[in-house]
Amino acid sequence: MPTQTLRYAYFPGCVAQGACRELYQSTGLLAQALGIELIELKKAACCGSGTYKEDSQLLEDAVNARNIALAESLNLPLLTHCSTCQGVLGHVDERLKEAQEGDPDYLAQVNGFLAKEHCSPYRGTTEVKHLLWALVGDYGLDALEERVTRQLSGLRCAAFYGCYLLRAQKSIPFDNPFQPESMEKVFQTVGATPVEYPGRTQCCGWPLSSYAPQESFKMAGKHLQDAIAAGADCLVTPCPLCHLNLDSRQPEVEKVTGKTLKLPVLHLSQLVALALGIEPQQLGLERHVVSTQPVLEKLGL
Repeated sequence: MPTQTLRYAYFPGCVAQGACRELYQSTGLLAQALGIELIELKKAACCGSGTYKEDSQLLEDAVNARNIALAESLNLPLLTHCSTCQGVLGHVDERLKEAQEGDPDYLAQVNGFLAKEHCSPYRGTTEVKHLLWALVGDYGLDALEERVTRQLSGLRCAAFYGCYLLRAQKSIPFDNPFQPESMEKVFQTVGATPVEYPGRTQCCGWPLSSYAPQESFKMAGKHLQDAIAAGADCLVTPCPLCHLNLDSRQPEVEKVTGKTLKLPVLHLSQLVALALGIEPQQLGLERHVVSTQPVLEKLGL
């Protein structure tokens, strides 16, 4: 285990507190099982999922500077379990840290908006970190392996990184944005078998779903079909928006593709929590649109 208790300012995001409540549930249980302390940022606002900048880059920066400043006020790194939140918050953090040196007037403008709302200023003193990076980089895979009580042997897992986690920022820790391995290393650590397939680092199609659903569902369908063809028992994603397009909308995807899919899609926190011995009924697996029962049967649960 880490030599000291890991503590994070926890940014759960919107989707995990609504449509993917099971992600919020499983992240809390996972952190508890690993002895990680999460201090939830209850005053945080939606990161915008990349939509704020369509109207105003300043709006996106000001809203998320405030979110980051909430973590800074606790002297803690900001932890998210959403790839989209990581991409938006992480990119804003990079941009504002660059502005400290290259464009201080812009940063002063951002902090001026925060001051008007009686918010703490952005200081650039912390970092934005996805749960995946926290597990791999802070907790460590060796320490994680020591906590595994239920080997997920025989379960073939296909990672779906998506795009925001890997390529929204100029640099990411612990991985290669074009040939990532961190999720596969987590799978191996908990005893599961990683499955390689072409679409694991591509977009799930969610950003298109509101105005071009047919194209969105075709994208999701291709990824699901490729994972099935590669022998996956399930898809595992670190992003609740990807989960919505790949799981919640899988029946619609089936209609568009004309294929029967029925591939379970798990949140990363659910998969790791299962390996730590947490019971399936505690993890909200029954909330999924595509039944997760085949996964549980494969594990003898």
